[in-house]
Amino acid sequence: MRTSRPGPKPRCKRCRAPAVVQLHSHHTAFCRDCFLFYFQRQVQRAIDSEHMFTREEPVLVAVSGGKDSLALWDVLQLLGYRTTGLYLNLGIGEYSTLSRAKVEAFARERNLPLLQVDFAAEGHAIPDVVALTRRPACSACGTAKRHHFDRVALEHGFPVVATGHNLDDEAARLLGNVLRWDMNYLARQSPVLMPSHEKFARKVKPLFRLSEYETAAYAFLRKIDYVVDECPNAAGASQLLYKDVLQRLEAEMPGTKQSFVLEFYRRARRLLFQEALGAPTTCSRCGLPSHRPICRFCSLLDEVTSKRTSAPPTSHTSPV
Repeated sequence: MRTSRPGPKPRCKRCRAPAVVQLHSHHTAFCRDCFLFYFQRQVQRAIDSEHMFTREEPVLVAVSGGKDSLALWDVLQLLGYRTTGLYLNLGIGEYSTLSRAKVEAFARERNLPLLQVDFAAEGHAIPDVVALTRRPACSACGTAKRHHFDRVALEHGFPVVATGHNLDDEAARLLGNVLRWDMNYLARQSPVLMPSHEKFARKVKPLFRLSEYETAAYAFLRKIDYVVDECPNAAGASQLLYKDVLQRLEAEMPGTKQSFVLEFYRRARRLLFQEALGAPTTCSRCGLPSHRPICRFCSLLDEVTSKRTSAPPTSHTSPV
């Protein structure tokens, strides 16, 4: 009885050394050094092709302690950009404690500047907000994050905020928006969100060409210590379901996610641009731009204050 012999081990596309990373969507493989070169080149290509920022502009990098945001901060530093990290402590118990420790260690070891905002200290830790308002955790968290991105950027003079959204994130978001036919969100889905008001920062996603697998491989090869666990509030989120569906498609048809996202950017977003909201006015409470008299974040805080006044809850936060 014949036994099949294992096939030849893959070789690096660039230098022919033994490969350590295989990218089925590109039908290629790389050794460690060539993969890191490829990763950096993909980020630089994203920055240049979408005109995200220049080397003269200071970049505020939103970091959560996860692999994507820390990989982004790392690669931007290696590429020579001027960066400062921004960590938002969401007040989610041990998860936030660990996340903050990872971010602080990363910044300390590389001597990088880091700004921090403590939601619990400001009176709106995410678990408390969710318990009081009964809003979905991801919705409340997203509202608070977007507000603080713009507030911190404005206060510290950053024209651009970079986030670690990767190809999988963008594909899942696009699938959800298509399933709902949310024309406003589809019109605004882009690697670069230009500010519609002088108090808004430009939002960019330099990792949009790279998959979650690629950012994980980069973090591993660069020995970046990051939080492995998902946010405990993410359980049951529709984004995770969309990612699972897309991953199953990707396994059968490599390159599906990349084609889905990049072809949308190339073909569809110009047609949808007219659907985007017009210029915002100013929130009467915090002074930041808003399409409503009171912005979503201040409305959220009003709801929290109202519920606390009527029935003070037991705190869901833990010391940080």
